[in-house]
Amino acid sequence: MDQSDNATESGAKPGPTATPGWERATLERLAFSALAEQRSARRWRIFVRLAWLAFFIVLAWVLLQRTSVSTDKTTPHTGVVEIRGEIGAGGETSADGVIAGMRNALEDSGTRALVLLCNSPGGSPVQAGIINDEILRLKAKYKKPIYAVVEDTCASAAYYATVAADRIFVDKASLVGSIGVLIDGFGFTGLMDKLGVERRLLTAGANKGFLDPFSPQSDQQRAYAQVMLDQIHQQFIDVVKKERGARLKESPDTFSGLVWTGQQAVQMGLADQLGSLGSVTRDVVKTNEIVDYTQRENMAERLARRFGASIGAGAVHELMKLPALH
Repeated sequence: MDQSDNATESGAKPGPTATPGWERATLERLAFSALAEQRSARRWRIFVRLAWLAFFIVLAWVLLQRTSVSTDKTTPHTGVVEIRGEIGAGGETSADGVIAGMRNALEDSGTRALVLLCNSPGGSPVQAGIINDEILRLKAKYKKPIYAVVEDTCASAAYYATVAADRIFVDKASLVGSIGVLIDGFGFTGLMDKLGVERRLLTAGANKGFLDPFSPQSDQQRAYAQVMLDQIHQQFIDVVKKERGARLKESPDTFSGLVWTGQQAVQMGLADQLGSLGSVTRDVVKTNEIVDYTQRENMAERLARRFGASIGAGAVHELMKLPALH
């Protein structure tokens, strides 16, 4: 019989006596350790996200500093306000934004003339009409010339807005005109019949849904819409005739909605002469400096909105998930 057998027979225990509840204490330590690790990981993720947001904001600020115009606004210069893209309320080219830029330009003592640099296919006739009216008011108030310079396109509502300028300069290949009004849409009633789809539209008012693409359009509704279009079209025509005056060489096609090259537009009296921003600044305004007064969305704000919204929401979400330890 060996020593282990003797120890067993004498009643000795094989190991040290374990402390009661040691399993629970160990589990608690492990749980709190895992919890602390999760908190640390979450806080690190929040830090990284906020650091990226700060990086983009600083980057935007640096870019703005590099691209900002350094010209002293008291020095004689040509002010520029861009009309770019679709004209519409709340967009990058809204009446409010264009008008604010024009006012800022004309208020500066160094501004010798304002150029509306246009590259737009049109948009809202309401917004265009507001810009047109304000051009007339600002010319009378500040006694400074306002010119329109067309790059690629100045059509429809864009031409409506800029026709109030003192002179319109175009490139020979610019697209100008499109003096007309439209309402576009689709009709799916035939397709729905073939597919066996039933349109269930409830309205209060016999004509409330007359522009609904899933409902048939009656002759009466079509005639009503045409009256509206004709009225807005006539408003457009009246503005063009008034502002262009004797320069306009009207033909049966002038107000038909056709678009013209810059060369044709000059011949028709829709524009005055060929020219660019550089040539107008140099030869007409006779200044060497250009100051851009276009109201643009701040790049830092744009990045903060795009990245900050998701990052901020994620940070708040993570903070809400952090356990409360007492």
